[in-house]
Amino acid sequence: MHTVIVTAAGLVLLGMFLLLARFWASDRGILAVGAKAFIPVWLALTLVNLWIGVRYAGYTLLQELPILVITFGIPAAAALLVIKRTGGRRRP
Repeated sequence: MHTVIVTAAGLVLLGMFLLLARFWASDRGILAVGAKAFIPVWLALTLVNLWIGVRYAGYTLLQELPILVITFGIPAAAALLVIKRTGGRRRP
């Protein structure tokens, strides 16, 4: 259940980055900038989640790595999709 919550939190955080980017400028291409900014932030947060799982929850690194792939991968893939769809286009 924790994995689902963390993954959902990542998607919500991506939405917040995109919303902030949208408020920053009206150009649709700015969404790619927000998505690009999200990826390293989300990687850092998921690495902290991995460290907490190993350090305090008693899991081994090998047990936590697949969870890292899921919790980082799904929101990062969504961000990459946003980048692909909005990165090269500009509104006239």
